[in-house]
Amino acid sequence: MIVSTIDFIKGTDWRLMVKDTFFIVTGVFGAAFGLESFLFPNRFIDGGATGISLLVAEVTGLSLPLLILLVNIPFIVLAFRVIGKTFAIKATIAIILLALVLATINFPEVTQDKLLVAVFGGFFLGAGIGLSIRGGAVLDGTEVLAIFLSRKMGTTIGDVIIMINVLVFLAAAYLLSVETALYSMLTYLAASKTLDFVIEGIEEYTGVTIISDNSDDLRLMIINKLGRGVTIYPAKGGYGKNGVHNEYDVLFTVITRLEIRKLNIEISKIDPKAFVVMNKLNDTRGGMIKKRVL
Repeated sequence: MIVSTIDFIKGTDWRLMVKDTFFIVTGVFGAAFGLESFLFPNRFIDGGATGISLLVAEVTGLSLPLLILLVNIPFIVLAFRVIGKTFAIKATIAIILLALVLATINFPEVTQDKLLVAVFGGFFLGAGIGLSIRGGAVLDGTEVLAIFLSRKMGTTIGDVIIMINVLVFLAAAYLLSVETALYSMLTYLAASKTLDFVIEGIEEYTGVTIISDNSDDLRLMIINKLGRGVTIYPAKGGYGKNGVHNEYDVLFTVITRLEIRKLNIEISKIDPKAFVVMNKLNDTRGGMIKKRVL
């Protein structure tokens, strides 16, 4: 037992643990600030498990921290089955910490302006959830349910989340008011966009595939002017009735969204007729991801 404990301690990446803890704790306080200083005092809700907790707390008068714990319990159990033990433990700690912060710290109400409440309440809540995700946890278990249902039903995770939130906002329109539901939808949009930005950052990556007769010139341009790596795929054309099987090289590179315009300009200079396909990438790892210093 002692040996296994020592092996665990030696195998632990303490820098990663500290980094994850920082993200989770910061995310918890950001989400708690958004909830207590903007949303809850003004009867606004968000989507997902947090929105359900806010809605039930508003209608019944029950404690919001208690509801956040109770509503997320089924999602944590599901996370243990669908995603894994480590994720479920981190998510449990993050949600308990959020409930404790809400129960023990009184954040001041910042404003009663409905538009500001919707936008900035969603901003702080989305930033908090996004930071917790970067730390390997969640503050809202809806995404776990979305992953599970998408596997069972064959739909996308985004479709499932939209369906869940439609039900939440319809309930808000019926139990609170249509105006509150509409403002809450604005809150959800602000939160989701902020969450995406926190997770992906300004350097959102785009995969670019280029087919051109001037592939070698384009390859040099990408390396020398953009500072990016390039992968070359040998290919054959296959269009027309009988098929035109001319051989050419297909280029593939990964750039940030801030470099898309520059790449298009440089491509048009070399080959205005080049066939270019761009795809948003959810994640990139390894290789020449970071820009090379020229």
